[in-house]
Amino acid sequence: MPVDERMRVQIELILENLDDAAAYPARDRWDRPEVDDIDYLYREYAILARERDADRVEHAIARIIKEAGYGDALEGHEHRIRRERVSAGVVRLVSPRDTLLAPALLDRLDHDLGAGVATPDHIVFVCPYSCPETEPQPPPPGSQPSPAPAGSTTGSTTGSTTGSTTGSTTGSTAFRLLIKPETGRKAEGVSVVVVDTGLIADAADGHPWLDGVQGAPEDTYTEFDGEKVIAPYAGHGTFVAGVARCVAPRATVYVERAFAKAGADYESSLLHSLEHALDRYPDLLIWPFTTSTRRDLPLLTFDDLFERRTRQLKGVVMLAAVGNDYSRRLMWPAAYPEVISVGAVNGRERAAFSNYGSWVDVYAPGQDLINAFPVGTYVYREPPRRGTRAQFDGMAVWGGTSFAVPIVAGLIAARMSATGENAQQAADSLLQAARGQAIPGVGAVLYPGQALLGR
Repeated sequence: MPVDERMRVQIELILENLDDAAAYPARDRWDRPEVDDIDYLYREYAILARERDADRVEHAIARIIKEAGYGDALEGHEHRIRRERVSAGVVRLVSPRDTLLAPALLDRLDHDLGAGVATPDHIVFVCPYSCPETEPQPPPPGSQPSPAPAGSTTGSTTGSTTGSTTGSTTGSTAFRLLIKPETGRKAEGVSVVVVDTGLIADAADGHPWLDGVQGAPEDTYTEFDGEKVIAPYAGHGTFVAGVARCVAPRATVYVERAFAKAGADYESSLLHSLEHALDRYPDLLIWPFTTSTRRDLPLLTFDDLFERRTRQLKGVVMLAAVGNDYSRRLMWPAAYPEVISVGAVNGRERAAFSNYGSWVDVYAPGQDLINAFPVGTYVYREPPRRGTRAQFDGMAVWGGTSFAVPIVAGLIAARMSATGENAQQAADSLLQAARGQAIPGVGAVLYPGQALLGR
């Protein structure tokens, strides 16, 4: 069956907001009966390669372009294949426009040089059909965060095991907690960095559990038909940070801004934000984004990052969303052995949207969560609510494997605060305990409040 309407809307938003973005299969094939999915998103004329392979890949690209009848496109200095440095170990090779798109070039490069020597510059996203599972919705008036801030006496009863101190809340919203989560100096022991859309301005106003959370400013609003509205996927990073802080109120949280447009960017551009995140020497890295790749091969930029940086940082734990395609397909970076891959459950069943399979390490609640969100008008872009508006007052109901990740990360952080274990030790202990309460047909699972499970 053809590509469904919701997937079209999400992917077209990315293609319209990122320069040189393309989908495989291309848009003109989406109505064909045999095309029911988008394999991957990529930069049209760009190829990634290791620095050590750059010369032979560049020469092969030039030869392939000439053999395809586009030799004239390479004539003149301004039309040559452009080499751009992505990192110390990766380069981007950009062919002249109107020659061969990356997929056609890569088919030949695989044959001539071997699979994986050259790869697309994939697009990584907090959406589409991956995370979030739905567009945000306003919660009922007076709703409390779910999961509830640890130690609170209102809202969800599945909070973490760490304590809290009393206090009152202030801000423009009416979300009042009877107990304020622990923040301040006690949070300095465990560092959590979220790589996402950044942090909304004055995030703690009306959201006391975000007190002390810092981050790069997010571009929260955009223009729509002359009206200032909340941008697509705005608030994603703040929502993730809020969930993490509710589960681990003692954690120091920073939200890195990696996605400025449509909740997506190229893997080569994302690397800069990943480097910044690692420069903060976090205990826990939350990656609430994902992507599918050509031939399901790993992301070249992440291969390089692991080799140059993360394997040199002892004890850092990385967690990533597995995606919301309801598929067994490997999604990256979650599928890396070095990363804890997190799927979503709804109660004691796998969430209907969550990806799954033996490569998924653990599941956590990821459906109908409630947490911090921008104030303003939101215009829905996806069916069945396309074109309708909703008013948000600082909170939202949202779902997706993106939001299951901070629950697991928060449990690890809370365990570290309570036991003195380092991140790797706490993660290993919790994953072992999660396997001990595995749900048949689903897998290992963790819930808020289980930071000390198995202890």
